[in-house]
Amino acid sequence: QVQLVESGGGLVQPGGSLTLSCAASGSIFKDNVMGWYRRAAGKERELVATISNDGSTNYGDSVKERIAISRDNAKNLVLLQMNSLKPEDTAVYYCTLTTLGGRVYWGKGTQVTVSS
Repeated sequence: QVQLVESGGGLVQPGGSLTLSCAASGSIFKDNVMGWYRRAAGKERELVATISNDGSTNYGDSVKERIAISRDNAKNLVLLQMNSLKPEDTAVYYCTLTTLGGRVYWGKGTQVTVSS
């Protein structure tokens, strides 16, 4: 089993920045992909970004100009740096870990609210 714990969410003003963190623990094998998804109220869940253990990244189209994902393999930690935040970025952000075998683990989510 794998446990994912997100932190760093909160209220931020439009144009501001925020960094989300996700710590993974449990039975973690080297080859995995960690990432972030989000779900805004009344909308479908969407990809924010993913990063593999070799550093390869993939970004969602709606955010790729404004975010950066990184990871620390030694600490099983993934970070999401978000800049120039907009009200439409308001959502619950979920950390994920996908194993080589395709199993997906989800965190409980952290709320990000962009509002003045």
